[in-house]
Amino acid sequence: MFKRLVKISIVAIILIGIIAAIGGQRIFGENTLHTEAKEIFIPSQSTFADVSQLLSQENILDNTSSFEWVAGLMKYTKVKPGKYIIAPNLSNRELISKLRSGDQEPIKITISAARKIADIAGDVATKIEADSISILNALMDPSFLSEHGLSEESVISTIIPNTYEAYWTLDPKEFVDRMVKEHRKFWGQKGRLAAAQALDMTKQEVATLASIVEKESIQGDERPIIAGLYLNRLRQGIPLQADPTVVYGVGDFTIRRVLNKHLAHESPYNTYLNNGLPPGPICMPSISSIDAVLDADQHDYLFMCAKPGYNGSHLFAKTNAEHERNAGVYRRWLNSQGIKG
Repeated sequence: MFKRLVKISIVAIILIGIIAAIGGQRIFGENTLHTEAKEIFIPSQSTFADVSQLLSQENILDNTSSFEWVAGLMKYTKVKPGKYIIAPNLSNRELISKLRSGDQEPIKITISAARKIADIAGDVATKIEADSISILNALMDPSFLSEHGLSEESVISTIIPNTYEAYWTLDPKEFVDRMVKEHRKFWGQKGRLAAAQALDMTKQEVATLASIVEKESIQGDERPIIAGLYLNRLRQGIPLQADPTVVYGVGDFTIRRVLNKHLAHESPYNTYLNNGLPPGPICMPSISSIDAVLDADQHDYLFMCAKPGYNGSHLFAKTNAEHERNAGVYRRWLNSQGIKG
């Protein structure tokens, strides 16, 4: 009887050891298939079943059932959404610990070269979980506009072009709040706010003029000259007569030559028909264009005309007669190139 009990005990110990070994392997043994780091995106409102299915679909798990078993032991029930970088050679314990902790990977959101606020919403939506409509709605929310003294036309001035680090789960309101914070930070640097006040312009007005400067020239060294020219016209009550505002009002951004029919197009953005600044920026201006307005060149130029050629540079004039000569040269060049519209 004693020998039988000893045998049973030995067998039990062996079985316990085997079970422990299997359990240990499931917990601490490698259970990932990939050999290089992989990124996954866990959407908001995901369940554990969704996560398990995602890992399987992405060919990350060698053994799904062991992952689910260990997840149960570790009480991984509250899923934290986000972008995660999954290193190779992870055990179930390591993988679950990462996901359970919410240790998601930051992303970079680069915002630049947008014509309209909807373009920005569309670009940002490619980087974060939120869709473009919800981002646009947050930017156009009447309470947000009212709180910050903005309109639907001027709200784009709140966005400062830059690269920002955030998380994939950034929601639309968080995005808007972040842009407001970055806008405030930008205007608090390098004496920008004082410079705007010296020009007797609001931040939105500076951004609007900067957007025109942005679209007038691709030559960075010309922008302070152009800014100074338009400031001269504003001070003297002369219509800006900026072709890019006409193009924006027409809404056809393929126009290469502004014609009389475009100049006659009625729009609050047409600075040939309307005096002063348009109701808002015609694009999101670059930082260099904003600073060009704030530190514009001092001169007597009132007119500008593109130079013949394709380098985007301009001729500047103080009198209308001089300007008409420059414009005639440019028109003849356009005709020689067959550029009709």
